[in-house]
Amino acid sequence: MIAALLLTCLFLALLYHYIIHFGRDGRLIHRIPGPVTLPILGNVQGWNGSPEEMWHLIRGWTSTYYPVWKYWTLGKPNIFICNPNDMEKILNSTKHIVKGFEYKLLKPWLGEGLLMSKGIKWKERRKILTPAFHFSILKQFVEIFIEEGNRAAESFNNTEESVINNLLLFTSHHTLNAICETSMGTSLQDAGSSHEEYRHTVQDMGKFVVSRFFKPWLLNDTIFNLTSMGRTHNKYLNILHSFTRKIIAERKIYHEQTKWRYLKNFENDTEMDDEEVMGIKKKRLAMLDILIAESRKNGLTDSDIREEVDTFVFEGHDTVAISSCFTLQLLAEHKDIQDRVRKEISEVMQENEGELTMKAFQNMPYFDTCLKESLRMCPSVPLISRVCTEDVKLHSYLVPEGTTVHLLIYDLHHDPKIWPDPEVFNPDRFLPENIRNRHAYSYLPFSAGPRNCIGQRFALLELKALIAPLVYNFYLEPIDYLKDIRLKLDFVLRATRPIRMKVIPIKRA
Repeated sequence: MIAALLLTCLFLALLYHYIIHFGRDGRLIHRIPGPVTLPILGNVQGWNGSPEEMWHLIRGWTSTYYPVWKYWTLGKPNIFICNPNDMEKILNSTKHIVKGFEYKLLKPWLGEGLLMSKGIKWKERRKILTPAFHFSILKQFVEIFIEEGNRAAESFNNTEESVINNLLLFTSHHTLNAICETSMGTSLQDAGSSHEEYRHTVQDMGKFVVSRFFKPWLLNDTIFNLTSMGRTHNKYLNILHSFTRKIIAERKIYHEQTKWRYLKNFENDTEMDDEEVMGIKKKRLAMLDILIAESRKNGLTDSDIREEVDTFVFEGHDTVAISSCFTLQLLAEHKDIQDRVRKEISEVMQENEGELTMKAFQNMPYFDTCLKESLRMCPSVPLISRVCTEDVKLHSYLVPEGTTVHLLIYDLHHDPKIWPDPEVFNPDRFLPENIRNRHAYSYLPFSAGPRNCIGQRFALLELKALIAPLVYNFYLEPIDYLKDIRLKLDFVLRATRPIRMKVIPIKRA
């Protein structure tokens, strides 16, 4: 009986393998080069490694099978691309906008916010959120960024050198403060156990997502929820969502008490004084206010608002923290470039009466090139995925509808055919004369096309506001060097161990 059952299972597995691999779609996929595929299992044997090993495995396969290659996960084909022409075909299309399967791991945390949604819902949410990044709103956000950047600089002793033992943890602390105030109108500087719990939860959520990705047996929710990790995961989910729900409720009460006065013309808000209405001090506008205003017109529920706020916090704090971390490290390793950035910041600040402002940030061209080069070398999101909603020709191969295509942004940015000496930090790559003839899709730190990053101006302003006060007030010196730091596969670019850096106060007369 058992033998018959096993034979039946084997027969069905082989039949499934034959249908998948020898049907029309399978034959098209097999024309694409890639590592040796096992019957039924595909290339799943490669997924046994650690995130660090998988990072190097993907880099190796990309080099071997450049510019396009395949990888089978059981019966699911995955295509990897790193050529700008192929990138453009996927990203510039209004059809291939559905995210890859791995994004489903984020759904318990983020729901179906802008990152995860598709179709009509995605279009509507994109339209609703676009005003949050209008110049007049960004101008208010920059004030928050500058305050947080100054807090970061003031956290060090101004008479003695200090060591940052975990550069990413340091930058993450400040980007999370900034993102919470700009998205929810609440400061994590406020005392309270709920604020600390929330900070800890947001900073830790990535490890739960990635752990599930590298442990396929945990992908089943029933099994996952029975594990110790699953129980902690659910506890953190409750903390995250409860905190956001509480802030939404409090913000709605505030607007009710002020008779919705500050939501009427949020795009043209110019009254930034400390005026009080009915004894209630006016608060800064946040993305949450725009969503609340929209809920009164288009019926967004509190759950809809929560998933957008959670998405914004998740996407906004981690990516900017990582970019800040690597930019500071690169500046520390290149004293001549750091000195030139400092000189530019100092000159612009003198012109602005010693202050950093939105206008000041718009007049730092060399600093801009340094940020762009840092984002080339260390893109905070090294890989993104799309599902083909129709057949598409990539390179010389026809990729069938329904296939997941992974766009290797890190490899695109390190392609020596596009970027000579790609491991060299050279901001001059982004001088106007050097970008003129470069392919528009050869540089994608914020993706491109219809689903490009809605907050890229927001992110660049936050980067400047966090880094500028540190460079102005301190000499940055490396303890660790990027050439010695190993990376690992994750949703965002992460090192396998903390990066350390030294800050030395600049004594001015």
